Amino acid sequence: LLDGCAGLGLLVKFGDKYGNSAVADVYLRQGSGLSLAGYILYSDEVLYPMWAHLDDAVREGTHRWSQTFGWEGGIFEHFFRTAESRKTFLNGMHGLGLLSSGEVVRVFNLNRFQHMVDLGGATGHLAIAACERYGSLRGTVYDLEGTVEYARPYVEASTARERLAIQAGDFFRDELPRGDLYALGRIVHDWNEERALTLLRRVHDALPAGGGVLLAEALLDEDGTGPVSAQMQSLNMLIATEGRERKPSEYKALLEQAGFENVEARRTGAPLDAVLAIKKQ
Repeated sequence: LLDGCAGLGLLVKFGDKYGNSAVADVYLRQGSGLSLAGYILYSDEVLYPMWAHLDDAVREGTHRWSQTFGWEGGIFEHFFRTAESRKTFLNGMHGLGLLSSGEVVRVFNLNRFQHMVDLGGATGHLAIAACERYGSLRGTVYDLEGTVEYARPYVEASTARERLAIQAGDFFRDELPRGDLYALGRIVHDWNEERALTLLRRVHDALPAGGGVLLAEALLDEDGTGPVSAQMQSLNMLIATEGRERKPSEYKALLEQAGFENVEARRTGAPLDAVLAIKKQ
């Protein structure tokens, strides 16, 4: 097994001893700022078993929580069944998010905006990246009670901490915090068209004229044949959520239905791409 890991580039062999490769030290070591260990552990414990029922998911078009674990109810009740599973999942999402957040807030010039509200912001990596890049931007990390507190240590460690706040709430049910830019990072892909449109309309209604919404998602090519990472993630959404990954044209259609205009999608070169749309002046 150790030799196999060395062959995969995860370990380096020194005589009869083994050590982490440079890549493993960055992405697989607990405690690394860019660690993906939480996501990998969660995938092993929860997502991988559901992939065993991919054929049924494709045939029926629904997630596999009940078939795999016998669990009923809302999907995010299952993601966070225990405090430990919540911590593992959020730590994994934080490491995964750090791979993209800096690029997502870079590809569009966000200087015109004054206050970003990061809806479903979890550990706050997207709002933190934005506020650290744009010196006058204020940010609010908004997520469910019991989840948003995981953002606090990351916010307190940020150089932009004086301009960052956290707030608990449900973006489908509660009044949204006021801002002129709402961010949705890996949120819209969790939902079917009806629920996604409901959320985007809520965002549109809460924005002032000229305000914007920034999506961070893995964009499919227009012909649907790539990128492979987005295709695999779309299947992951099928087995675990109510959503899927989408093409730029599909996000454009959703956003325009919600009332937005000037919809623009940009590739970032990172795992997540960016879509920006504006509420009419």
